[in-house]
Amino acid sequence: MTTKRVLTGITTTGTPHLGNYVGAIRPAIAASRNPNVESFYFLADYHALVKCQEPERVQRSTLEIAASWLACGLDPERVFFYRQSEIREIPELTWLLTCVTGKGLLNRAHAYKAVVDQHVAAGEDADAGVTAGLYMYPVLMAADILIFNAHEVPVGRDQIQHIEIARDLAQRFNHIYGREFFTLPEARVDDATAVLPGLDGRKMSKSYDNTIPLWLPAKDLRKAIMGIVTNSLEPGQPKDPDSSHLYTIFQAFADPAETQAYRRALIAGIAWGEAKERLYERIDRELAPARERYEALMSEPERIETALRHGAEKACERSRAAIRELKHAVGLRSIADVGSKARAAAKRKSDTAPKFVTYRERDGSFWFKASDAAGAVLHVGGPYDSPQRARDAMDAKRAELGFG
Repeated sequence: MTTKRVLTGITTTGTPHLGNYVGAIRPAIAASRNPNVESFYFLADYHALVKCQEPERVQRSTLEIAASWLACGLDPERVFFYRQSEIREIPELTWLLTCVTGKGLLNRAHAYKAVVDQHVAAGEDADAGVTAGLYMYPVLMAADILIFNAHEVPVGRDQIQHIEIARDLAQRFNHIYGREFFTLPEARVDDATAVLPGLDGRKMSKSYDNTIPLWLPAKDLRKAIMGIVTNSLEPGQPKDPDSSHLYTIFQAFADPAETQAYRRALIAGIAWGEAKERLYERIDRELAPARERYEALMSEPERIETALRHGAEKACERSRAAIRELKHAVGLRSIADVGSKARAAAKRKSDTAPKFVTYRERDGSFWFKASDAAGAVLHVGGPYDSPQRARDAMDAKRAELGFG
C-alpha cells in the first residue's frame, strides 16, 4: 500500500495566534501521528519574501513558528520539518515548471487578479507595484508540493485554486515529457476546522490586526480576552450563544460537556465579565504546559536550528533524487552520454547486422552470401563473371537491407 504524503506550509511573516493554533497547528500535529501518513511541514520563508522585505521580521517569525510547532508536540523524528529555503531543489523545480506554465493561467490567479482589479478600480496602472514574486507565487507553491509528490495539501477554501494550478502544471509536464513524473495533488478542505473570531468579531487575522498572540503570558492573555468585543446585555439577561464570539472561541478549546455547560450559562444570563473569565481559564489550562516548552525553546534557538537542519537533510534526500530524474527528462544531462549512447547504438547495430562475404566456386564463377550472427544463411547472390561484379551486387544488397 502506498503511504499517503500530506504537505503543509506556514508562511514566516508573523507571530502565531490562537486562530493559527486551533485552525492549523493543533489538527496538523494530531494528523502527523497517523502511521500510514508521511507528513511534510515546512516554513515557507521564500513565500514570505513576496510580501515582506523586513529581514529581521522573517527571521524572528521563522524562530517563533518553529518553536510553536515543536512546543505543541510536533515530533521532528516522525515527520519532515524543514525550512523551504534549505531545499535548493525547490527553486530548480520552480524554473522547470515555469517553462511549461501558460501566462494566461497565472493571469487568472486570485491573488494577482485581486491586486489588478484594485488598481483598475482606483484608476491606476493594472500592474502598478506588482512584483514577479507575486505573479509567480502559484508556480513556487506548485514546486513545494510536486518536489515531494504530495497526495494531499490541507488548505482553506481561498487556496484551492493554487492546488488546481499545481495539478495543471503536473499534468502539463507529464504530457510534454511522456511519463507520469508527478502525482496529481488533492486539496483537503476541512470545514469542521474552527475559524476563530478576533478581538473585533471579524475572522482572527494579522490583516485585521485583531489577533490574540498564542504565547502571551497568562496575565496578558487574560487582558486580551477581557478586551473581546461583546454587546451591552446586562448580567441576568440571556445571551445567545450562537451569536456570541466568546462561545465560538470557547467551543474550539473545550470538550462537548464543557461546551454545553458554557452554553447553558450564557442562556441563563451570565455576566460578560464572568464569561470572559471562564474563557480565559479554559484557554490557559490548555496552553500553559506548551507555553512553558515554548519559552524554553525560544531561550535555546540552536535547538530549533538543529531540528530544522536535520529535517532539511531528510527532505533533501528525496528532493535531490527527484530533481535528478526531472532534469534528465528535460535534457539537462551529461554531454558524455551522447557519445557513449551513439557508440552503444552502433555496437548493437553491428552485433545484429548480417555478415556479407564474397567467394569463388570451383567452376570459376563468383558469388556472395549474407549470414546472421548464428551463421544461418540469409541470402545468396550469383553467379557473376568477375569478383568486382560480385562485390557490387553484395554492396547493393547490403544497402537495400539498411546496412550500407
